[in-house]
Amino acid sequence: MKKKLTTLLFAFTILNMFGQVSATKTNYSNKDLSISDIVTNKAMKPIKKVPLDEKSILIFDYDGSLFSYDFESETIVWTVKAADSYTQMCANKVVISDGVVYVPFINGEIFAIDNQTGAIFWKSRLGNITDQIVLKDQTPAIYNGKLYITAQNQNQSSNLYALDIKDGSLVWNYKLDSANNDIPVLAFDNKIFTQSASNIYSFDANTGKLLSQKSFEQTLNGKPVTDGENVFVASEKNVLFALSPNKLDILWEFKLDENQYNIKERIFCKDNKLYFAAQGTNVTSIYAVDSKNGTQLWKTDFKDDNIEYITRENDNIWGYTKKGKLFELDITNGEIAFETKLTTLPVSNIEFPNDDNLLYYYCDAGLIQYDLKEKDENVYYMRTSLMENIYSAYLKLIR
Repeated sequence: MKKKLTTLLFAFTILNMFGQVSATKTNYSNKDLSISDIVTNKAMKPIKKVPLDEKSILIFDYDGSLFSYDFESETIVWTVKAADSYTQMCANKVVISDGVVYVPFINGEIFAIDNQTGAIFWKSRLGNITDQIVLKDQTPAIYNGKLYITAQNQNQSSNLYALDIKDGSLVWNYKLDSANNDIPVLAFDNKIFTQSASNIYSFDANTGKLLSQKSFEQTLNGKPVTDGENVFVASEKNVLFALSPNKLDILWEFKLDENQYNIKERIFCKDNKLYFAAQGTNVTSIYAVDSKNGTQLWKTDFKDDNIEYITRENDNIWGYTKKGKLFELDITNGEIAFETKLTTLPVSNIEFPNDDNLLYYYCDAGLIQYDLKEKDENVYYMRTSLMENIYSAYLKLIR
């Protein structure tokens, strides 16, 4: 009896800290949430549309703190950190919608923040302090007034959560079949697509009703993307699948070259074409494939170096390799339009300001402004201390 009473007191303490429990709002398949999966939320003030502070950049530093840096004054405007993060790590990405910044922290907390002032509209926690939930490699999907995200907890289970962006309360959740889930979800056609180990699911975006589920022989680890008609997802090995959005039927498969694998988030769609980068042992490649039939259009190889990151900018492909090679590819034929060897190794995405001659990335020393014309690396913001074992950082120009 004493043990049960202690557990109840602890649960009530959690509720008092974070506000009203939202577990009553769940989808039909998971009506009861355990303490380790529960969602608590606390609204500080009503959420509203906020003008953009377009002279600033958001930096999700590799120590897990998020701050806004003003280019004109070269000062930090505001900083936000998780309340009780058990580890210093930036493991996720942020999104901006109507001037509100939505940021997931690795410890299971999610904040909605005013991009101008750093004031917090609401806080939510997935799980509780002791049974730590992990948010890792997630980009919140904002769609039809909800925020969608997947999380893992220490009990080796995983949930897909839909939160109300007005106050961070739980709208619905679904317990996935495996804890193996660290890929962002896809919101498309009033559906949510996510994966867990060798399974991919589609849900009704509003109700959380499971619409379809398909299992594969291999574990899936490629971010799901769409060309506006179908959905594409990759295995952790060497196969890319095209799926119908309604029943998840396989429409075609594309096999990468031998000893190439691990597409993960290095994939995007444009004009009915898929562009993706694989890693490998001796040769890694960037591919262009027709999204309608899986026909290879071109392939560019990189020898003895792994591709860490790709993105689309100015209708071309930009990226960098593990050894610090910055490159630009012509998106029409895969030919190298620009390449250079960096002296500072990026640990973030690349952001492009309106100036065609500049780009930004983050390294262990801080924010780098790279001059493409002069091929010059300038430390725009320098960190006061360095860390070992850096996982990642993330940049977001406010515009």
